[in-house]
Amino acid sequence: MVALTASAAMAQQSGHAGHHPSGGVAMQATPANPYPPAEMRMHEKMMAAVGTDATETWVRKMIEHHRGGIEMSQMVIRQTRDQKVQQMATKTVAMQQKEVAELNAWLRAHGKRAQ
Repeated sequence: MVALTASAAMAQQSGHAGHHPSGGVAMQATPANPYPPAEMRMHEKMMAAVGTDATETWVRKMIEHHRGGIEMSQMVIRQTRDQKVQQMATKTVAMQQKEVAELNAWLRAHGKRAQ
């Protein structure tokens, strides 16, 4: 039996399966759901983010998580005509950028390379 990643399993179940360059399966972007490529990039970067201990690893993974949220929020800002969603997404971008800055500041304060 072959184990599937959560994203691969979702893609197969949804009928939107496509091949991903890493050899896995990824959902294809659609007009109703343009986010899968951004989600896959975020997932790959989070999986690759590793530090010298669990604390640093968490910080690095959270940076990539927040960056993924920024990317998806910027996508909806460009695409939606809903003013309330634009406001919420704009606020999300600002909050996530602040989080990334704080996490990078923690890395620098602990003699680590910021990302």
